[in-house]
Amino acid sequence: MNLRKGAPRKSWRDKLAGYQALPEIKPIPDRMQLRHGTGTIVTPSPREVDEAMKRVPEGRLATVFGIIEQLARKHGTTIGCTVTTAIFASIAAQAAEEDRRAGQTAITPYWRTLKINGELNLKYPGGLEELMRRLESEGHTVVQRGRRYFVEDFEMKLVRH
Repeated sequence: MNLRKGAPRKSWRDKLAGYQALPEIKPIPDRMQLRHGTGTIVTPSPREVDEAMKRVPEGRLATVFGIIEQLARKHGTTIGCTVTTAIFASIAAQAAEEDRRAGQTAITPYWRTLKINGELNLKYPGGLEELMRRLESEGHTVVQRGRRYFVEDFEMKLVRH
């Protein structure tokens, strides 16, 4: 990103198209081997994450963890980087909303991608109300547990990649 004063900010679509060095496959770092063992880890590209999110049909759901499992299989690695995948899912969501504001109707259905345990990602565009509206319009039930919101029985509606 260009941080010079007066430089135009990158659009979310530009950020989604960036990261030309990805995907990247490396050995699992030492600090992660206690939890994951030895093997390889893939850091996916933002476009791969966006494409996986686009394949979730109406009425179905995905989780960030499910997406990274799919991408790890695609690249033949032991695991995938969940942190980077979650960041790229957020970028894909913001880019989709940018596209919607520009008049596009076929956008990435980001509201169908949940956090690992079925929790709504409140960092996605529109916040809680918009996410709930979109999910409930597709037949899902959103429940509150403490301060967080989840799709009820989300496991039954997960896409099998």
